[in-house]
Amino acid sequence: MLSLTRRLLLCLGLLVVAAWTAPARADVDLTAKVVAVPGVRLQQVSLHIGDDGKGGLALTLHAAHADVAAMGWRRVGLDLEGVLSRDLQMRWLLDGTIALRGAPGGALGNSDVQLVVDQRANTLQADITQATATASAWIPLDQTTHAQITLKNLPANWLAGLLGTVWSGRPTGGRLDAELALDVHDNGIQSSGEFSLDGVGFDTPTGTLAGQGVDGSGRLGIDTQGGPARLTLDANLRGGELLLGPVYAKLPNHPVQLNLAATGTDGAFSIQRLRVNDADALQLDGSLAFDAKGNLDKLRFERFQARFPAAYDRYGAAWLDTMGLHDVQMSGAVSGNLDLRADGPHGFAFTTDHLDLATADGRLAVDDLNGGLDWSAQADRPATTLGWRALRLYRLPFGPSKAQWHSQGGTLGLTEPLAMSLLGGTVRVAQLDWRPAAAKGKRLETSLAVTNVDMAAFSKAMGWPQFPGTLGGAIPSLRWVDDTVELSGGLSVNVFNGFLDITQLALAQPFGPSPVLAADVSLRQLDLGAITSVFDFGNITGPLHGSIDNLRLVDWQPVAFDAHLLADEGGRISQRAVNNLTAVGGGGIAAGLQGAVLKLFKTFGYKRIGLDCKLAGTVCHMGGLENSGDGYTIVEGSGLPHLQVIGHQHEVDWPTLVSRLKAATEGGGPQVR
Repeated sequence: MLSLTRRLLLCLGLLVVAAWTAPARADVDLTAKVVAVPGVRLQQVSLHIGDDGKGGLALTLHAAHADVAAMGWRRVGLDLEGVLSRDLQMRWLLDGTIALRGAPGGALGNSDVQLVVDQRANTLQADITQATATASAWIPLDQTTHAQITLKNLPANWLAGLLGTVWSGRPTGGRLDAELALDVHDNGIQSSGEFSLDGVGFDTPTGTLAGQGVDGSGRLGIDTQGGPARLTLDANLRGGELLLGPVYAKLPNHPVQLNLAATGTDGAFSIQRLRVNDADALQLDGSLAFDAKGNLDKLRFERFQARFPAAYDRYGAAWLDTMGLHDVQMSGAVSGNLDLRADGPHGFAFTTDHLDLATADGRLAVDDLNGGLDWSAQADRPATTLGWRALRLYRLPFGPSKAQWHSQGGTLGLTEPLAMSLLGGTVRVAQLDWRPAAAKGKRLETSLAVTNVDMAAFSKAMGWPQFPGTLGGAIPSLRWVDDTVELSGGLSVNVFNGFLDITQLALAQPFGPSPVLAADVSLRQLDLGAITSVFDFGNITGPLHGSIDNLRLVDWQPVAFDAHLLADEGGRISQRAVNNLTAVGGGGIAAGLQGAVLKLFKTFGYKRIGLDCKLAGTVCHMGGLENSGDGYTIVEGSGLPHLQVIGHQHEVDWPTLVSRLKAATEGGGPQVR
């Protein structure tokens, strides 16, 4: 708008001089296909000047298309109407209105304009007003490439075209005041001065840089001469929200110092110097860059210091959300540095000071974390120590410990084994190697052993029925491949006087919103009496074995498995357990045993019990010991009275089956559907 005023005056000057030299009181009509001066090009121009009947000249100017390169305006329609006169000081005056059509941000849609040309003062003054917004410019007549500009209550949207000459962003709202100096050159512009913002917002086509409702003040410099456009900013910002790539900020009400130097070319944007100082939350010095598609090309913090919880609330919540850590409670402090590039991380170091962290869902928590890590993708780094008073992973409480670390050859590894207490037992990490720069393949590899973990306490921590027994086993190799944790070897759980052997265990997106767990489970010599007592299913005695193959849980809920359960060494089964097994299979008692006789007995002998369930989608395909007509045998009796339970439903809706099992274990008795 400002450059437009200055350049348009030159165009108008040419036209007005031609009109003024015409015979007095004669109307003047001029047309031109093109009128151009450096920086401004008008096409399909028509000008009419005539007597206004009051001693002045009425002026009407129309241009179908106006191009102002410095403002980023292309093919903008222009209409100017006003009265041209001279005052007692022999100054030229133009008082009228200007309306632009199609200007970016709707600039100057209908504005009042006053121009004063004072040859003795060597000054051209322009004042433009629209509603509450005003813009004024003072231009030396002998140096029309320079202007001093004052903006008051200007809609930020009006600067969309000007900003578009520097970068791909655009303002989205708010207003600003400014005192600026502007110099227009053949190969660009230079501008600098002071500004203040009121609720200003902006965004970019890729959404990687954005702001909303930002207040503040500071100094701004823009230089688009030759090569990349350069921008400098030294400001105090408060309130509103900012997004700089992965850094999202909810600014406080007190001033936050922001200092940056940036360049932009062909859609790419690079901040070579970024300094942030939020006194009670975050201080950092660094740089970041985006390519033309908006992808993060570089993020480097030479120094940062964060104090929690303020730093999390204002700057860290969105970033941790992307890592699957939601609604985190934090206190303490962290300082360090970070080097992240388009091909992955190149280095980081941090030191914690009494840091406490806990996610709302209980997946991760650490108390009194002290020490740090120091890693580089290329250079070896000094050894570090990181210790904690308590650590909780997926609600499992680990005891205090300290880990010794060393970065060498791009691998951050333990320098000695790490032991942690867990629910009366021990988890011992013999070896751990982490490769943060591994974009694909193995990022982490470790081996560990679990001994004497109390299974009842473990079950309680996980929110399960409390199983008696102990958990133990060795995992010779645990690998983090891409976004999945894979276990070689297995875990053996000593529970219900038998064993659960877990193999082929893998956990994808462990800290994501929906972790995916896969495993094969083998059951050996489980005591049915202990199992049924825990689940309140009705009493069954005898050993149970079987398998649960291809188990798959999404967000800890089963979506697929192939289960085969078998008790083939005989035992006793209670009447209530018979009823529950019958309901689960959607079947009934064989005709050889009448309901009236059944009531006379509390328990029955059995020879075999077998039940299969293959879950696919939301349907469980049921089976048992053997097929019998249109059903399958679940319980094969032994002795007198002879019992046989037949299942008739080969396909059962999984939610229905779960509700039956829940009703059975809660003592209310299942309902057959």
